Amino acid sequence: MLAQADPDLDDGPRTQKSATTRMCAVSREVRPIDELIRFVVAPTGEVVPDLKRKLPGRGLWVSASRRSIAEAVRRHQFSKGFKRDVRVAPTLPADTETLLVRSVTEALAMAAKAGQVVSGFGKVEDALKAGETAALIHASDGAADGIRKLDAIVRQRGEKRGESPVIAAVNVLTSAELDLALGRSNVIHAALLAGPASKTFLSRCQLLVRYRMADDDKTAEAARNSRA
Repeated sequence: MLAQADPDLDDGPRTQKSATTRMCAVSREVRPIDELIRFVVAPTGEVVPDLKRKLPGRGLWVSASRRSIAEAVRRHQFSKGFKRDVRVAPTLPADTETLLVRSVTEALAMAAKAGQVVSGFGKVEDALKAGETAALIHASDGAADGIRKLDAIVRQRGEKRGESPVIAAVNVLTSAELDLALGRSNVIHAALLAGPASKTFLSRCQLLVRYRMADDDKTAEAARNSRA
């Protein structure tokens, strides 16, 4: 008699064609994998996030939401899902967010190395006027005045062309985190230029925003619509 597949766990990243949806171990809802985070058990027996979905071993999926992961910790969902005793740090929700921020920072650094990022107010202004900007990046702790000035440039350019401004704005990283990613000090504004590395950065930003905000279907739907 054939064993039935475990609905809570996948079979590992290399055993079969990647699925596009998975079931959240907490809500029991089937969601696109872009709205979930995969967790695996490390050799030490500790549950760890697998943000790139490449770590070996069977994986358990939880909605990409700080609240959902906190609920999974509270309900001992990881031990239930993996059907074994595992170690789960009480700080797992915060630790996961830290890893997500690091992932975004690393992606921005890669985009900068690929020549797809310019920083500094003047250079960002020039990129906007030249129509080369795929997205604006603002430090989350930066002053609002600079953001207003750059937004005005976006609007003015749209009015001249008879178009609606469609340049996305990203503000998920602090100035210190932008400094680290771009290898310079006091970065408040940057412009993201089109390219594959930029797409990776924006995708990781979306996951971080979802983690911080998407605790119900309405927020998740709004996040999906913002990508359209």
